Formats: sequence, C-alpha cells, structure tokens
Amino acid sequence: MKKITIGLIREGKVPPDKRVAFTPSQAEEIQQRFENVKVICQPSTVRCFRESEYSNLGIDVREDLSQCDILMGIKEVPVDQLIPNKTYLFFSHTLKKQPYNRKLLQAVLEKKIKLIDYETLKDHQGNRLVAFGRFAGIVGAYNGLLAFGKRYRLYDLRRAYDCFDINDLKIELRKVTLPAVKIVLTGAGRVARGAMESLDTAGVRKVSPTDFLANHYSEPVYTQLSSADYHVRKEGGHFNRDEFHQYPERYECKFNAFTTVADILLAGAFWNPKAPKLFELDDMASPGFKIRIIADITCDINGSVPSTIKASTIVEPLYDFDPVTRTTQPPLSHERHITVMAVDNLPCELPRSASEEFGRDLIDRILLPLLGDDPEHVIDRATMAENGHLTKRFSYLQDYVDGQA
Repeated sequence: MKKITIGLIREGKVPPDKRVAFTPSQAEEIQQRFENVKVICQPSTVRCFRESEYSNLGIDVREDLSQCDILMGIKEVPVDQLIPNKTYLFFSHTLKKQPYNRKLLQAVLEKKIKLIDYETLKDHQGNRLVAFGRFAGIVGAYNGLLAFGKRYRLYDLRRAYDCFDINDLKIELRKVTLPAVKIVLTGAGRVARGAMESLDTAGVRKVSPTDFLANHYSEPVYTQLSSADYHVRKEGGHFNRDEFHQYPERYECKFNAFTTVADILLAGAFWNPKAPKLFELDDMASPGFKIRIIADITCDINGSVPSTIKASTIVEPLYDFDPVTRTTQPPLSHERHITVMAVDNLPCELPRSASEEFGRDLIDRILLPLLGDDPEHVIDRATMAENGHLTKRFSYLQDYVDGQA
C-alpha cells in the first residue's frame, strides 16, 4: 500500500487565517484509521491550535513539507510558497476570475500543481461537500445582534473572536435583550441555517413571511425568506427555482415590502450578478425604509445590498452608511445612518469550532476519494489544474490565465 503524506501548511496570506484543515485530534484520527497516511503540521504562531496540541498527539511538526504528497491550507497560498508538482487543496478564489489572484493560478500551472479548490468539491447534484457557511451565518447574525445592542445601548456582547468556541458564543447570546423588533433573514442554505442558530439561541421567535408582514408583535421575531418569497416572474406565472437560478434576470424583486416593517436585515442568500438587488439606493433614502441594521453576511461588494460598498474587518466590523449622501461614515455616528456589518471572513472569528466542523466534513466526505477510493469521481470533478493545464471542466478560465479576462 502506497504511503501518502499530508501536510497542513502554515497560512501565508496577510492577514493570516487562524483556521486549519484538520484539528489535532482529527490528524490523530487520520493516522489511526489509515496506516498508510502520515500527517505533518507546519509550525504557525497564529493558528488557533498550538503546535504542542499536535505534537502531544503524535503528529510530526516540522518546517519542511517538501516530502509531502498532499498540501492542505485554507486561504490562497502565496506564489513564492507554492511547491512544484504537489497536490494542493485550499480556497483559491479564482473561480470567478478574480483579478487579484490571476498570478496565483498562472503559478499553479507553471509549477504543474494539481489544484483542488474546496468550493469545487461537489456531489453529482452540484451540492458542495465542504464549506464554512454555517459559521459565517452564526457569527454574522451574532454581529448583527451585537450592532443592534451597541446602536441602541441596550446590551454589550463580547466580540465573537473573544469567545473560545461556539458553545462560549452561545452562552454570550443569552445576554441579548431585544425589544419588539422584526428581523428579516434571506437565504435557505448553510449560511441561513447558521444565522437561525444564533437567533434561536438568543430567544427570537420565528414567524412566517406572511405573518411577519401583516402582524404586530410584543416580542422580537424573525422570518426566513427563500428566493420565492421575494421574487416574481416578470411575465407572470409561478416562481420556478431552477429557472431562477439559471435565468435570474427573468425575475423582479419584491423585497421592499419587508423594508417597511423590518428593523434588522441579515443578508445570507447567494446572489447572482444577473439577479435584481434587494432594493435600490433611492429606496434606502425614502422615509418608509425602516431597516437600521444590516448584517451583510454574504458581503458582495456592490451586490444585492447597495450599502455594502466596502468590506469591514474583524477588528472594525461596523460602519455607517448615509443613505442621503450615499457615503460610508464612522459607525454609530448619526441616527439617520444605517449601520452595516460586512465582514468578509466571518468564520475566522470562531476558528476552533469552524475548523472542527470543516475537518469533520473533509474526513467523512473527501478523504477517501482524495486517497484514491473515488468511485463517484468527486476529486476528478473538483480538479481545476493538473500537469500544467486547466482541466476540461475549468477551461473557461483560460482567457483569465492569459490575461484576456
């Protein structure tokens, strides 16, 4: 049986990410379950797990990963740190032809690296097999509630990154004391489910979209909206999910009905640039626009939420948006402003718990295919580049690599 060595690389992107593909106990589990697999951990001063947590469980901690077969990280690997002729797994952020990562994909091809992006690991139905979406939702909703407490001086929450893990964060959520506000949450996937987890822990009751619009409540409530709840076909007829995903331009958005009654928006729905925005800048400046806290968990710059004109950071998660001047302002600086939370790396605030869940999915869903037992061709479908060429499935990136897109 061929020996395979997996290397857990040190995050090199600045600012560095604290997450890791496998926790110490998961690395130990892998070596116990697979006699032919060895895991090596590269030292890191920022990783959420200490080097001693790995070494105490028998995991080799060393700087040199040149003998590893498979190298696994989280964020993009700096070009000068890429080792030729290896298999890499990380979030490359090249699938949408992001200009800032063109050189990364060019280097992957030049160094004949086999690249597997975590986003491309999907089943036959196109469902992602590993993701951090749940923790983006959990922390995004937490930060939205934190922003509300700060804006109206109702309660103080510790920052999410000051919580040891998800259980610590959920204890903190019990401090939330909301008045009779209405919270609207968009999305039906991992992100939305994570956001609901935080809202439920905070004691916010869920109601139907119809009741949310029609009723007054003496307690805080939230409603979760799928795309069908706020999109209608331009030509009439029933909402068709498959058609909406393929041709979103055939639909128009009716979300404004919710902006007149909601106090907080948690934006957790995937947005296609061809789809209509939730609302327009003119809508935000109208007297009927009631929302004053927007937690844009998806953080699409100039995307579905017009006030998200820049990303915020973990250190400074909030900024105000002035709907009159259409400019960003210091957070919590004027009552007419809308307070925005648009952190683009939310799972980093709970790195231990996020790594634990991500690594569990990797072990349960990806590890066997990665080691060669892949009857469903999961790895074949997910491989973006190999032997210096883009694979057929990802050949659409060729003009991007060539600098023509």
